[in-house]
Amino acid sequence: MTLIGVLALQGDFIEHIHALQRIGADTREVRLPQQLQGLDGLILPGGESTTIGKLAVAYGLMEPIQEFGKHHAIWGTCAGAILLSKDAKRHQPLLELMDITVERNAFGRQVDSFEVDLDIPALGKVAPPGRPYHAVFIRAPLIDSVSAGVEVLGRLPNGKIVAAREGHFLATAFHPELTQDDRFHKLFVEMSKSD
Repeated sequence: MTLIGVLALQGDFIEHIHALQRIGADTREVRLPQQLQGLDGLILPGGESTTIGKLAVAYGLMEPIQEFGKHHAIWGTCAGAILLSKDAKRHQPLLELMDITVERNAFGRQVDSFEVDLDIPALGKVAPPGRPYHAVFIRAPLIDSVSAGVEVLGRLPNGKIVAAREGHFLATAFHPELTQDDRFHKLFVEMSKSD
């Protein structure tokens, strides 16, 4: 059984745990460094990236997560994608694991949240291809740029990047845990098994 941890300092970690349980993955809430032991993968949830980063520093989690990321899969959703990035265009705690630049709150305030269907061909690895992915954006970031080693998985109709993968790192600017579509969670579990 694959054991996936979800960083549970702030944000919508419970929704990720429920999505993982729906697909049969074992889960663990992570609040302390020792809770990373034995995990196959780690999800950094949506929430408020500065708050999550400051709490991760306070709980001594930044360096242990960076070490964990050397050999294990990590997925950042929304605020978690910011935390995973090498650059968020402002001073705040970052793990600097994934070679992407992220723009915080790229679409405006809470009232500017939106939903859109995306074409994500990589999801064909875990489900029959062809069905669009209905993505939920809430005070979402944007993946502003990626390095040559990063695979773009999804773009908005205007071409802006909202999902990317670099080796065993995954970043989504939207919230898969807020839908009943479990394909991204299945993809991440598969990524976690391959490490």
